[in-house]
Order: sequence, then C-alpha cells, then structure tokens
Amino acid sequence: MQDLLRPIEILRPTTLAFGPGTLAGIAGWARARSCARPLVIADAFNVSRVAALGLSPDIAVFGEVRPEPDVPNLEAALAAAASVQPDLVIGFGGGSAMDLAKLVAVLHGSDQALTDVVGAERVRGRACALVQVPTTAGTGSEAGTRALVTAPATRNKLAVQSTHMLADLAVVDPELTLSVPPAVTAATGVDALAHCVEAYTNRRAHPLIDLYALEGVRLVGRFLPRAIADGSDLEARSGLALASLYGGYCLGPVNTAAGHAVAYPLGTRHHIAHGAANALIFPHVLAFNAPAVPERTAAILAALGLPAVTSERDVFDVAHQFCASLGVEMRLSRLGVPEADLGAMADEAHAIRRLLDNNPRELSRDQILNIYRAAC
Repeated sequence: MQDLLRPIEILRPTTLAFGPGTLAGIAGWARARSCARPLVIADAFNVSRVAALGLSPDIAVFGEVRPEPDVPNLEAALAAAASVQPDLVIGFGGGSAMDLAKLVAVLHGSDQALTDVVGAERVRGRACALVQVPTTAGTGSEAGTRALVTAPATRNKLAVQSTHMLADLAVVDPELTLSVPPAVTAATGVDALAHCVEAYTNRRAHPLIDLYALEGVRLVGRFLPRAIADGSDLEARSGLALASLYGGYCLGPVNTAAGHAVAYPLGTRHHIAHGAANALIFPHVLAFNAPAVPERTAAILAALGLPAVTSERDVFDVAHQFCASLGVEMRLSRLGVPEADLGAMADEAHAIRRLLDNNPRELSRDQILNIYRAAC
C-alpha cells in the first residue's frame, strides 16, 4: 500500500475558497467572467436561500433535486437548462445537487447523452462555467470529478467520471452548514469519514492520499461530536467542512471500496440518504477489513480517539458505539428495509466491482448478506 513508484494524479477545482464568509465572493467571480445566465441546481431546502449567492434576484433555479437523484431527475434538470441556456451552472446543496450540476454542465448543449458518458473520461467537453457550493459536510463532491445517478430500471448507480466535471470555483463556506440538523450532521459526517477510511485502507492507497485521508479521520473524530452537540459551533462546522473536502480529494485518485458498495442498495432500493446508509454500514466493513490491514485500522481508531483494540469483534464494537453515540440509526429494520430484500441487495452490492475490487479483503456475496443480516 506504500507504492511510491505508482504514478498518481490529484485534480482540484481551479479556485477553492474555504472559510466562513467566502460565499460572498461568488457574485464578483461571476461578473468578472461575464456570466449573464446562471442556473442554480438545488434541493428543495436550499431553494429558499438562493438569494445568499448574491446573484440577480430573478436567477434561474432548478430546485427539485432528489436526495438520491435518478435519471428522470437529471432529465428534468436538463430540460430546465434547455430553457435557460446557462453560461454558468451552480451546484448548491449536498452531494446530490452538486452531482446533478456536474452532469448538467457537461451534457447541456452537447450531442452526448448520459449513456454515452457513463464510465471514465468519456465526456468530450463542457460549454459553460461550473461553480460548486456545498451546504453539508459529507460528500466532498465539490472537489471531485465524479457524479452518480440511479437508473430506475436496474436500481444501479451510474457513475460518470470526467476532468470536465471539475469545478472552476468551489466555495466551502461552513456558515452554510450551521442550519444542518444533528441527525444529518451525524450521517454526513460519517460519510466523510467513510471516504477517508476507505481510501486509507484501499488496495490502491497511496502516500499522497494517505495524508488527506488520515487527517480527515482526525478532523471527524475531533469535531463531529462537537457539531452534533452544538450546531452553532462554527469551528466544529469548519473542521467537518475540511474533513469533507479532504474526503473529496481521496475519491478521485483512489476512490472508496466495500463500504460504499454495500451501502449503495440502501439508497437505490429503499431511498435511504447516502450519508445515513454509509454511517450504518461503516462499522461492519471497518471490522471486516481489520485483519487485512491491522496497522491502518489501528491508525484509524487512534485518529478517532477510540480504544486501541485489534480483534474484528472489538473493532466492530468500538466503531458501532462511536456511530451510535452520534445518534445514527444503526438498524436496517428501523429504516424500513425488509429482511426479505436482503438477498437481492447482496446481489446488487456484490456486482459493484469498481468499488469491491478496491477492498483490501475479498468480500463475497454471502459475506455481504451476513453484514445486512447483522445490521437488521
């Protein structure tokens, strides 16, 4: 896992503004580039605060982003873009809004359809500017070149990766996260943690990414309990925003592994929010992988401030307690997932080879099913 001879590349937004109050800079940035027809892609909550972007009062907004966006949701956003003809697309919200913004930016005005660009580096270009503004601290999508949407027919996530989806400007203003309720703060915080942990324990782990991954884990361990206890704690919110950003840096060159693969069917089949799904699965996969990467598991536990345990059972117990203490729901049954669906979920998760092949320990279909049963 310490292969200094393996080439690696980190891509970042052209400009990154981080810190409280940075949102105010978007309007000037847009004016300097003569962007006259911006289109904001937002979820229902953030539609109510689009004015905070400081742009024209009659700015065009697509405000129907779903928590787990699917192909029809993308098609609706593209229809909105067709009527606006934007020269600037702004993703304003969580990962779902930012992912749709990426896809709208590259598909609007293009002769390529979604089916043409699924996979790696199939996008031919982008005709408009792209700004990303996260309002939660979890996905790190503002920093990355990937976007995911669900295909309703198969219930599988379609992944598009392209350097053309990298933002021209990412504005990470922690003040936007002050209104996030404790349950969402917990779930998105553990999602950021999972990004860092899955990159750090990945078969493709690299020293250049380890730096961000382990520091992201430390930030979550230090600041997530504080932000849940006091949502107005701006230092804690800033620490989580930085952890999320670091997790986003991990996703491009290394990516996630089994944790996300096992979590995906919870969202695609049962519409459980991505952060909540990853938080529920996190201790199960961390413990499963512990025998394969004992030193890295120990470093993760230390960074979180958890006891130095080594057995698979003990790693699960301390990680599960960490998540449960944050208020995360840790039972599938309480989220409406029926036991009768676990087999189909295991089939779907086991087919996500682009992530499972990154995992440090081989995870079979039956072992995935056992995780679901243990989480039920």
